[in-house]
Order: sequence, then structure tokens, then C-alpha cells
Amino acid sequence: MKLLTAASLILFLSIQITSAQTYYLQPDRVFDGNEMHEGWVVIVKENKIAEAGPANKITKPRGATTISLSGTTLMPGMIEGHSHLLLYPYNQTAWNDQVMKESDAYRVARGTVHAKNTLMAGFTTVRDLGSEGAGYADVGLKKSIEDGVIPGPRMLVAGRAIVATGSYGPKGFDTDFDVMLGAEPADGNDLIRVTRDQIGKGADIVKVYADYRWGANGEAAPTFSIEELKLIVETAKSSGRPTVAHASTKEGMRRAVMAGVETIEHGDQGDDEIFKLMKEKGVAFCPTLAAGDAILQYNGWKKGTDPDPERIVSKKSSFSSALKAGVVIAAGGDVGVFPHGENVTELELMKDYGMDIMAILKSVTSVNAKTFHLKNLGEIKPEFLADLVAVKGNPTKNISDLRNVSFVMKNGVIYKQ
Repeated sequence: MKLLTAASLILFLSIQITSAQTYYLQPDRVFDGNEMHEGWVVIVKENKIAEAGPANKITKPRGATTISLSGTTLMPGMIEGHSHLLLYPYNQTAWNDQVMKESDAYRVARGTVHAKNTLMAGFTTVRDLGSEGAGYADVGLKKSIEDGVIPGPRMLVAGRAIVATGSYGPKGFDTDFDVMLGAEPADGNDLIRVTRDQIGKGADIVKVYADYRWGANGEAAPTFSIEELKLIVETAKSSGRPTVAHASTKEGMRRAVMAGVETIEHGDQGDDEIFKLMKEKGVAFCPTLAAGDAILQYNGWKKGTDPDPERIVSKKSSFSSALKAGVVIAAGGDVGVFPHGENVTELELMKDYGMDIMAILKSVTSVNAKTFHLKNLGEIKPEFLADLVAVKGNPTKNISDLRNVSFVMKNGVIYKQ
């Protein structure tokens, strides 16, 4: 056998690496972000989709690596609309204790595990809406993923997020004691400075709490005026960034919508009137069904045995109103309240609450991509980035098949096979 010289060995290895960057993917079917196609194949070259279409019309490139995905549905990498990678379920450790007692280093260590679990579950992108007391650790987590230090999803981060003075927690301490909050307080014209500061420190998104549990009896109530919210929205918009609003009350939602936010998170008290307004103003709705479901179970609700609590009945009603109004639904579960990697729980609840399965699949792929301004993501088409996931089965028949992830590719790199 002829021995290879050093130069020829290097050339041989470079050829192998180059050819390995072209893949010929053969699933049973392809959901392209809009429609389901039987008998399609997908070709990936480097980090992009080169071709997608019927197997009998696409020629396998010479030197491409064939990956058989028999029994699966190939689809765009799923996009999580509302996550907190630096939090974990409150039935393990209370939110107050996570924010006040755990160091940022400890929380980031947990966050690296959460990031990997999210990616392995087929969610290749997350909108992470607030570090919840960990400063700008989310910015660092994002960079560590981008630099290949750790595996994880693409991240859009909100940094510290903005709350009105006196409205956010933790609470219940001596007033002479400065308590570290889960977000950054600001009011009036100072909102301009804080918004700019958060953007300058790496926030991709500006998140504001348009209401919170600070009413006279501890109930949720609006915090900022429309004028204050507009200061945030206009400042963020001048930098090309969207503003999103935590809003659970009808009035908090109304103020945020009128101020120009792009998405409403939670929307528990939304009704026909407010969702009609959101539709007219082009504001999307991220319902976070799974968070409330989880918290109620932590508090003792035996789901499937006990009757639905009032909060669930109300949530089902508000979600139904949103569907009826034709509001854009952005799939997002407030993951962190429940375990990272269990993101599909939100999609299962969307179906249980009355949303069509095909609409859910679009929501978690192409709709979220468009809503979050993610160019070249969320669809399987030429020149789009190769974020691809294969799940065993057919999720249009059973939405829970999305839990059976057998293949994950992000940016043309295979993370799970």
C-alpha cells in the first residue's frame, strides 16, 4: 500500500471535510414551514439549504453524504417564542431564591445545560425574554453559543428587561434594605436612558412589563402610562429593535398595543375587544399557556382529575378570542417556569385549547421567524439557513410526535442523529 505524503494527506483530509459539508437528506415527508410534502428530499451545502423538492426531480450531488431519515418528518428547526434559559422550574427552587440566592456563575452553569436541552429537543432558536436578576448573563450565554463554546440554540436576548419602580419583586423585605430585582426599574423620561443602556449592553429586544401584580390587593394592574411605553418603543425602534410587553390585564394590553409594541406576552385577560385591536394594529400574541398550567400544578392542581381552575377556564377563553380575531399567534411557553427541553408542552396545549395542528406547526416555524424578524429561518427553501429537525412520525396526525426528535442540524452542523 502506497503511503501518503504529508501534503497529500492534508489534501485528502480537506476533500473529506468539504464533501462532508454537503448532505442529501431522505425523510418520509417534509414540512417546509407552510405545507407538508410526501417523498421530498433536501440538500444542504455548508450552512444553507441548496435544494428541496420531490426525490425524482432532484439529483444527489456528487460526494454528498446521504442521511436516511426513514419514518420521520423533516421540518425547519423550531423557534421558541418565550424562554428564560437562566431560570428553571419553581417547584424545584422558588423564583425569589433563584433571583436572590444563586450567583450569576451558578445560573449560567445551569443555563448551559438548559441551552443544550433546548437544542436537542429540536428548538434551534429561542427568544429569551429577560435574565431575571442575572444582569446581562444572557448576552454572554448567547455569545458562547455563537462562538461554539457550548451547544445551544440561536438566541435573541432581552437583557435585564424594564419594570416600573415599586412594581416588581422580590418583595416582603425591610424597606431600608436594597433588594436585587428581577428586572431594571425606570420611570418617565429615564426610560429613554435605560432603554439605550440595555441596547448598548447587548439586548436584541427591549422587554417591558406593562402591568404586574402591584394592585391595591396584590392583583395585576397596569404600570406604565401609554406615554411612558411610547418612550421605550420609539427609542428601541430608532435602533432597529422591537419592543415586547409582558401584559396580562386588558388595560395593560391596550396601553402596550397603542404604544406600538410588537408582541404581547401572556394576555390572560384578553377578550374579543382587545384582540380585535391587536389584529388591527398588527400586534402578535404569545400566549404562554404552559406556564400557567405548570404553576397551577405546582400549587396542587391534579390535572386530569380535578376540574379546571378558574385561571385555566379564563385562559382557554382568552386564547379562543385570539383565534377568533385572527391575531398572529407566536408559539412560546415561558420555558423556565417548566423544564427546558419540554418546550413542546406549549404546542400540545395550543391544540388542546382549540388551535389547528397545521397552524401550530406554522406558528413554531415560519410564523415565529417572520414575527421575530429572523431572515432565512423558519422555512425549508433554497438559500435559507440549514436549521433542520427530523421527528419520528407525522406531527400533523399527532402533535406530540414533535417530542420524538431524532435529528437536529443547526447552521449546517449536525448536533443529534
